[in-house]
Amino acid sequence: MDTAPALEYLGSRWKLRPRVAVVLGSGLGDFANELDHRTEIAYGLIPGWPPSTVIAHAGKLVIGTLAGQPLALMAGRNHLYEGCTPAQVTFGVRVLARLGIRALVLTNAAGGINLDYNKGALVLIRDHINLQGSNPLVGPNDDAAGPRFPDMTEAYDAGFRAIAREIAPDMPEGVYAAMLGPSYETPAEIRYLRTIGADLVGMSTVPEAIVARHMGVRVLAISCVTNMAAGVLPQKLSHEEVLEVGRQVREKFIGFLRAILPRLEEK
Repeated sequence: MDTAPALEYLGSRWKLRPRVAVVLGSGLGDFANELDHRTEIAYGLIPGWPPSTVIAHAGKLVIGTLAGQPLALMAGRNHLYEGCTPAQVTFGVRVLARLGIRALVLTNAAGGINLDYNKGALVLIRDHINLQGSNPLVGPNDDAAGPRFPDMTEAYDAGFRAIAREIAPDMPEGVYAAMLGPSYETPAEIRYLRTIGADLVGMSTVPEAIVARHMGVRVLAISCVTNMAAGVLPQKLSHEEVLEVGRQVREKFIGFLRAILPRLEEK
């Protein structure tokens, strides 16, 4: 997708030049209220940027400062299950990268597959399994953005994860499986995912991580375990539970971001 109109639109309204951006997942959007001197722009006003249609995804780009550090926040994201194309899902990441972002923090609400996790845990993603049936790099390659065959050996930056462990030594790491959605997984699918090495499951994040790495942006990704995956506990899954647990971990999540974001700019 052509990002030039979006870049022109934002360039006329955006004086700050953040080097770090954050994508806020389900139930985690309150962090946007932490920014000072912020400007909020609805996705639908930005040329080419599809609006978000999911409950608790505000669907706006927020620019401001946190303790003096310029930041760009995507308050909500687009998903393949909304009917978006891979190019639309990753449009915001492409725009931010072309505006100078060099570090990207991806957050999401995820189902816990690993039985060592508790509901409400924050987990660093160290790797992913893409089961969404698509890749945002399919099609003609933009050689100016990145190579035709980008390496994904370290999709999630080891240096960033080391900083995260300094801040939160007890924060576990895990492998995130990305499913298409929007239906939650069946217990049989969760048993399969556990067998192939997944610790977490969700419906986002992986397309954004792939595009960011293709464009040379370093990635840190954090899952909030908002529910245990299907079959782990004898109960049904609901989006209301996802949002409620997101609210419960709000202070822990905000505290972690406040601590780590300045460190990512230093790197």
